[in-house]
Amino acid sequence: MSSAAYKRILLKISGEVLAGEQSFGLDARMIQYIASEVAEVAAMGVEVAVVIGGGNIFRGVSASATGMDRVAADHMGMLATLMNALALQDSLEKRGVFTRVMTAITAAQVAEPFIRRRAIRHLEKGRVVIFAAGTGNPYFTTDTAAALRAMEIAAEIVIKATKVDGVYTADPRLDPSAVKFDELTYLEALTRRLHVMDSTAMSLCMDNMCPTVVFNLHAKGHLRQVVCGERVGTLVRG
Repeated sequence: MSSAAYKRILLKISGEVLAGEQSFGLDARMIQYIASEVAEVAAMGVEVAVVIGGGNIFRGVSASATGMDRVAADHMGMLATLMNALALQDSLEKRGVFTRVMTAITAAQVAEPFIRRRAIRHLEKGRVVIFAAGTGNPYFTTDTAAALRAMEIAAEIVIKATKVDGVYTADPRLDPSAVKFDELTYLEALTRRLHVMDSTAMSLCMDNMCPTVVFNLHAKGHLRQVVCGERVGTLVRG
C-alpha cells in the first residue's frame, strides 16, 4: 500500500451521498461503505476529520424557498447533520475505529461541543472526529463549515466527496458535452461559477492556501488514492 501524502485531512461528505440510491433518508449500506473507506485511511495513520451534510434529511435553503423562516429551516438542517454524524460514528465504531462527534450546537447527551483544542487532541490520539451542525450559524453551508474547520485544525487538504468524479464545465449528468477539469485555481472556479463549493468556502480556502480535491466517493479506493497523493478527481488550489 502506498504511503500517505497528508498527515491530517478534512473530508467533506454531502448528505445526498448518504442517501445512496434513495431520494432521501439514510442508506445503511452506503453508510457502511463510507465507514469502510474512512477506516482504511485512518488505519494508514492519517488524522481524519469529517464534516457531514444533512441534505438527505432536510435542506434549509429548499424549505425557506417554500415559505419557512430561513433561520428556523437552517437550524433544522443542522439537526439533520447531527443525525448523519451519529449514524457514521456508529458504523465506524463497529469497525473498531475510535470516533468522536463534535457539534456546533448544544446536544450534550449525544455529542461533545466543538472545542478546537479538544478536536486537535482527539485527532492526535488517532480518533476520527466528525463535525456536525455546520458552523452553528444560519446562512452558512456545510461547505463553509468544512473550510472553516479545516483552517481551525490546520488540515493540509479539504477532500470533498461527491457523486461525480471531479469538477466539470457543467453538470455531466445533464450535459453530455461537459468537460472535466484535472486541475484549476480557486479564482478560476469563482469566476466561472463552477460548483466546487460555495463561494464563501472557496474564498476561505483560497485566502489560506488550502487545496481541495473533489472526487467520486462511490469509486472504491479513491479516497485512499487521494490521501496517497495520486491524481484522482479535480485538484483546486490557490
